[in-house]
Amino acid sequence: MALHFEPEEFAARRDRLMMVMAEQKLDAILLFAQESMYWLTGYDTFGFCFFQCLVVKSDGSQVLMTRSADLRQARQTSNIDNIVIWADRDNANPAADLRELLNDLDLLGKRIGVEYQTHGLTAANGRKLDEQLAAFGQIVDASGLVDRLRVLKSPAEIAYSRKAAELGDEALDAALKLIKAGADEGAILAAMQGAIFAGGGDYPANEFIIGSGEDALLCRYKAGRRKLTKNDQLTLEWAGVYRHYHAAMMRTVLTGKASKRHLELYDAAREALEAVEEAMTPASTFGDVFDAHSRVMEAHDLTRHRLNACGYSQGARFTPSWMDMPMFYAGNPERIQPDMTLFAHMIIMDSDSGTAMTLGRTYLTTNGAAEPLSRQPLDLIVK
Repeated sequence: MALHFEPEEFAARRDRLMMVMAEQKLDAILLFAQESMYWLTGYDTFGFCFFQCLVVKSDGSQVLMTRSADLRQARQTSNIDNIVIWADRDNANPAADLRELLNDLDLLGKRIGVEYQTHGLTAANGRKLDEQLAAFGQIVDASGLVDRLRVLKSPAEIAYSRKAAELGDEALDAALKLIKAGADEGAILAAMQGAIFAGGGDYPANEFIIGSGEDALLCRYKAGRRKLTKNDQLTLEWAGVYRHYHAAMMRTVLTGKASKRHLELYDAAREALEAVEEAMTPASTFGDVFDAHSRVMEAHDLTRHRLNACGYSQGARFTPSWMDMPMFYAGNPERIQPDMTLFAHMIIMDSDSGTAMTLGRTYLTTNGAAEPLSRQPLDLIVK
């Protein structure tokens, strides 16, 4: 098996899940999030784009229902012993097959939690599931139950997060060797991703974000590459990834000469990130961290140029996004706790002047001050 954690770690995770299930009086939980399956069993696949479900009973026993293409994947990458296949066929309804499996597991009439809030369960499949389970038992929304367990990282997970951060640093080093007037975005992107692969890392859960010129103001990947000009701006958001654990970073790199507006926005971004770092302690909530960011932005008259969130949890994530919960946004009551890995990003997009500035890195929370996982300095980079 290609397991990335010791059996004792998986057993501890299972026990934590069973405790929460007992608290919520769940006889079983239906896991559809790939992150949940990976965390609990090591199961590693992108097959969640189709219908698959990990059934976990209150006694800790597990059964995976998936397609034939993922049978060997599950055997090779997970500790799951009981794997059931639903067959691809015309008018197939795997939700009906799942209902029969739940009946065989003596769960008729029981209280069953379902992970609805996940890309692993489409709206269409969710409707089919609800139709099949409407009269089967007491069905409750258990979305986020495993997510909350995943937020606090074990020592082994923290080690993977540190490795991911190292790979993220190497990716920036590779990019900076190329960034100059005339450099091609495609070559920069290839160097960054190549550095991560060469270091033993993995694909990220979403595409790296790269954009120069007016595209530097975008916060999402888009197709199409360009070459940098003499006085240009290049926004990069990427993540080092190791065993699916992410450590994201963000920078806006300038070529030629920094404009006055770039310098103003950089000063605000750095001051805001430092305020966020100071707030990222167990004395604060995620909402408090966002407030620290927004106060600085307001003081610099940048409220309309900032975003409505300034970061989020990081961990083992799968397509289509490396963003994890909880998130730094106004009023979020979730408390900061030790052993969280959190990405804080300061994003200022001034559409009036066409000026972009970003600054961000991933932190490990402690009983005191948060620890940056990156070795890269926060200085403004001008090439």
